[in-house]
Amino acid sequence: MTPPPPERRPATVAEFGGGRGTIPPAAPPTIEPAPSLVSAYLFVEPDGGVTVFTGKAEVGQNIRTSLAQVVAEELYLPLERVRVVMADTAIVPFDRGTFGSRTTPDMAPRLRAAAATAREHFKDLAAERWEADTSALLLREGSVVHAETGQSVSLGELAGGGPLQVPVDEHAAATPPVDWRIAGQAAPKVNARDMVTGAHRYASDVIRPDMLFGRVLRPPAFGARLVSLDVSRAAALPGVVVVQHGPVAGVVAPTATGAAKALGALNAEWTVEPQPSDADLYDRLRRDVSEADPGRQLADRSRYESGSVEDGLAQAHRVLRATFSVPYIAHAPLEPRAAVAEWAADGYLTVWAGTQRPFGVRAELVAAFGLQEDRVRVVVPDTGSGYGGKHTGEAALEAAHLARSAGKPVKVVWTREEEFTWAYFRPAGVMDLAGGLGTDGALLAWEHRCFNAGASALRTVYEVPNQRSEFFPSRSPLRQGSYRALASTANTFARESFMDELAHAAGQDPFVFRLRHLAPGRMRNALEAAAGQFGWSSYRPGDGRGIGLACGTEKGGYVASCVEVEIVRAAQVAGNAEDIRVLRAVTAFECGAIVNPDGLRNQIEGAVVQGLGGALFEAIRFQDGRILNPRFSEYRVPRFGDVPHLETVLLDRKDLPSAGAGEAPIITIAPAIANAVFAATGRRLRSLPLSLNR
Repeated sequence: MTPPPPERRPATVAEFGGGRGTIPPAAPPTIEPAPSLVSAYLFVEPDGGVTVFTGKAEVGQNIRTSLAQVVAEELYLPLERVRVVMADTAIVPFDRGTFGSRTTPDMAPRLRAAAATAREHFKDLAAERWEADTSALLLREGSVVHAETGQSVSLGELAGGGPLQVPVDEHAAATPPVDWRIAGQAAPKVNARDMVTGAHRYASDVIRPDMLFGRVLRPPAFGARLVSLDVSRAAALPGVVVVQHGPVAGVVAPTATGAAKALGALNAEWTVEPQPSDADLYDRLRRDVSEADPGRQLADRSRYESGSVEDGLAQAHRVLRATFSVPYIAHAPLEPRAAVAEWAADGYLTVWAGTQRPFGVRAELVAAFGLQEDRVRVVVPDTGSGYGGKHTGEAALEAAHLARSAGKPVKVVWTREEEFTWAYFRPAGVMDLAGGLGTDGALLAWEHRCFNAGASALRTVYEVPNQRSEFFPSRSPLRQGSYRALASTANTFARESFMDELAHAAGQDPFVFRLRHLAPGRMRNALEAAAGQFGWSSYRPGDGRGIGLACGTEKGGYVASCVEVEIVRAAQVAGNAEDIRVLRAVTAFECGAIVNPDGLRNQIEGAVVQGLGGALFEAIRFQDGRILNPRFSEYRVPRFGDVPHLETVLLDRKDLPSAGAGEAPIITIAPAIANAVFAATGRRLRSLPLSLNR
């Protein structure tokens, strides 16, 4: 049966992915400002353990562990005594979503302040009990201890089983990074054993009593219109219910196999209109700027200008121009979209869904069914990756429509082909760059014009007296949206590839040329760290090999990459597009004070491997509204054999606030590879994915 709304009975932590004890019922705020009471973030169990509440979702970034470290640090608790409940709209505080690398810079300080407030509150309670001065008290292993008398009292006893109705003190004295004992250290991944053994449950693993399995009828092409639908064959199958509810037409059946069979038995007739293909994509993106919606163009257009580009180019001894392009690529998450929807007899809707925005999905469900927010609950089990691709609630809406008609809980799990076809893509883009060099090789002018990809990392990180950067939104032929690092990958690829061209035109080493135009600071430090680890100045690649580097910044992180590539001659002869092999990749990364070095290193290496896909293999092909490569057998992603020797340099800046690390490390691998290919072959590759045979 459906769990009743939280105001009707307490909910146990075990229902939401692990832990123990009882969570006091609490209505989450429906507005963006953060709650003001400690009780919104922390609950102290009778045994002194602590349950933490956050609206962030666990999508493989291991944020459950690092947030637990933050709280354990301030409350002087062993890490294993902190449990984190995530992304349940009926229990946790409102949160905009897990995106933009904002969990560490936003949520970690909030939890740190709440925990530090709780720590001081417990010391005050103990001081009152013992008539002691708080300066003589300290926290140790879940208790407040009097340093002189040895008296102690557990946090559970002080809390008394009730909520901590204490205002969060934003100025509570938090432990400085230089004194961290639990935060700042490598910590074992929470629930790691269950993940390794397969016991851990994800969104696609959710099972409810009497649950049915649903599949949704999809058109054969984008924009196709349904002319007629014959459901007789499907409806005659045992246990099958054909559903046409609101915008959703589909089937439900007792098994996933039965639902797939029933879907295949539907006889639908469609009309399909001619649509663009990827053959003329980049010309279209340039051409359709003037046709883009004026309101969106005004809102999204981004421009930065300093000095006069025209004067700088006119004064230049040499002017270079180049165009770069990136295709649409798929998020290709390990777990496709999945959701289970369950309606209670009184119309209360509970949905378990793999999403990065539980409150956003709740808002979609509220709008779709005309419900009040307190009548909809969205629970996000751990989700098998998102990369910005699971901001929306398609599977949740489909499951809810099917479940309402079927009268039973319904699970919808997208097939891999559905994920490749009906999810949104990373935007394609075209970037036109121009640069002017003085007689001494100094960069006098810089212009960067980006079409469609986006404005992230649009402005150059280098010091140029005359510069202009501008983003032009275009009418996209495919649905597009957020992807890890947004447009930073596209704009950094163009900028760092072009900087290499300018360096060679100036007759300078690419590393030296970049340093010449970088002010002292975090970006320069990251570049020098990567080059130093790589041994750039003395590195001598063998025949058929080349080295390249690139640097950039995104979401408060500073990254630099150095790579060595090998040109596979046999592949060229055979006409095989996979002609570039990355042998070694060094990444230096700085994101302020590091909370969990092992977790950070995993994030960086994962981003680099994912970046290899966009750099060398991935591109969505489409024609007449159809995706032509909607499965892994046709859409190439990195494999084990593609992974180079990875070296990671962590720059721990304990004097700076912690920034997120999920996105920035992906942005420099592609231009570093392109620059290494030039060093090996003398050929400039300006389109992703990179190939000497295209």
